[in-house]
Amino acid sequence: MKTFGGPVLFLDRSDINTDEIIPAKYLTEVKKEALKPYLLEDLKMDGFNPAGSWRSSSRVVVTRSNFGCGSSREHAPWALEVNDITCVIAVSYARIFRQNMFNGGMLAIELPESTVNEIFELGKNGALGCAVEVDKSKLIFSWNGGSKEFDFSISDFDRALVKAGGWVEFADARY
Repeated sequence: MKTFGGPVLFLDRSDINTDEIIPAKYLTEVKKEALKPYLLEDLKMDGFNPAGSWRSSSRVVVTRSNFGCGSSREHAPWALEVNDITCVIAVSYARIFRQNMFNGGMLAIELPESTVNEIFELGKNGALGCAVEVDKSKLIFSWNGGSKEFDFSISDFDRALVKAGGWVEFADARY
């Protein structure tokens, strides 16, 4: 079973598309592991270094709205998963990307914009030391000197997909 939670990578931008998550030139890869070094290679954001230290430590992404827009291919969630990022927290997702996250046994947590804004403010206080624990329907953010809880919900079906480890495992157990 996957472990959820850990150090946070803050991507303070909306409309991060699947080509920025994993560039299209790598979409011919059929093995997830081959995508690992290219995660966020083409993401352009002030202060963001695609080869930065976040690669070895981040386990959760916090971002803005419409995360995963663009292509409907599964490679973008795969690239996150193979880099041990199994949880993305955002205001909203592209519909197919969101379902591909759950189909892969990962969490795509949607929170109100005001809550995501608050999380980004908390992150400013300790972005390098900010971590989140995922506990059933709670997110517990902690940083140097503090912590704060936020409630979230996902559908029973999506929760079952995550618990099973993804769609294939879910189907194998039931059909």
